[in-house]
Amino acid sequence: MSDGPLAGLRVVEMAGLAPAPFATTMLADHGAEVVRIDRTTPTVGEPDLLGRSRSVVHLDLKAPGAIDAVLELLDGADVLIEGYRPGVMERLGLGPEVVLARNPRLVYGRMTGWGQTGPLAHAAGHDLNYVALSGVLGAVGPAGQAPTPPLNLVGDFGGGGLLLAFGVLAAIVERSHSGRGQVVDAAMVDGAAMLSTHLHSMLADGTWDGERGDNIIDGGAPYYRCYATSDDRYMSVGAIEPPFWALLLEGLGLSDEDLPDRDDRAQWPALGERIAAVFATRTRDDWAAVFAGTDACVEPVLDPREAPFAAANAARDVFVEVDGVVQPAPAPRFDRTPPATPRSRATAAADDLAGWGLSDAALGLLTRR
Repeated sequence: MSDGPLAGLRVVEMAGLAPAPFATTMLADHGAEVVRIDRTTPTVGEPDLLGRSRSVVHLDLKAPGAIDAVLELLDGADVLIEGYRPGVMERLGLGPEVVLARNPRLVYGRMTGWGQTGPLAHAAGHDLNYVALSGVLGAVGPAGQAPTPPLNLVGDFGGGGLLLAFGVLAAIVERSHSGRGQVVDAAMVDGAAMLSTHLHSMLADGTWDGERGDNIIDGGAPYYRCYATSDDRYMSVGAIEPPFWALLLEGLGLSDEDLPDRDDRAQWPALGERIAAVFATRTRDDWAAVFAGTDACVEPVLDPREAPFAAANAARDVFVEVDGVVQPAPAPRFDRTPPATPRSRATAAADDLAGWGLSDAALGLLTRR
């Protein structure tokens, strides 16, 4: 069995939090050989699901010979992933000019919130700030209330980690033609904005009116929102198209002729109240049974602890268990080169670094316990 489509790719990761490690996890999940350079005290404790499927070197970068050892490791790498503020790697002596001069084929992946350049490049920030400035946050949440933080999925992971992973792979494809690596500048504000491309399309064609909570896909439309059930849980409704709407009403026992016009935005509040009143009469699991096997686009809202045990998820092995910890499985899937089951991170041993072309001195320093 294959170890995945990225088998043979060597990646060095500078330890960090959230977005950069997620990009590395995407590569590791699909077969890349990853070595993480971490502090002598681990940056993240166990269980570290964003640190799975890689070997870890615990290294004091200020110790004599440490930077030289990292440079030797990078000489044999295809990719470097780092998520520090601009200038940190340069001050360590590991900036692109130094590293790419030694290994011109290296893809140097950089993850920041605001980018390597620009007026905010050196400013602090978190996911919520990047999503706010990108314009995404202003479109998320109920009408008349404060915007709702979309966890840290849009900035850290979708606009951050996934953007960096895509950029790295794009640079590797280009390298196959040019023979040269390059720097990939991935910024979470850039990625969050990119994720909102469809929103800007709707703004341009007039189907988004600009007000939060008053549009088709932001909870404004009664046929695209979540409804509370009698047990204080929720059902998701995405019955946008007329055939799906008809099946929704059938399941609810409602008649279109007795309801406000769903195409009249002024009637959306009244229509939503009618639908909400029906959903409130039964439990979430009762309604899930009613709509099971239909095309009404109605599904129960599961919390993260329930999701691994949903029948549809279990059938596709959407989640896996590694060392007793349930976690999302690698995605997407490949029919010819499927990845191996993820493994927990492990401290690097000499065997893990065999083939990287390291000197005895560097190998000893990198595998010192």
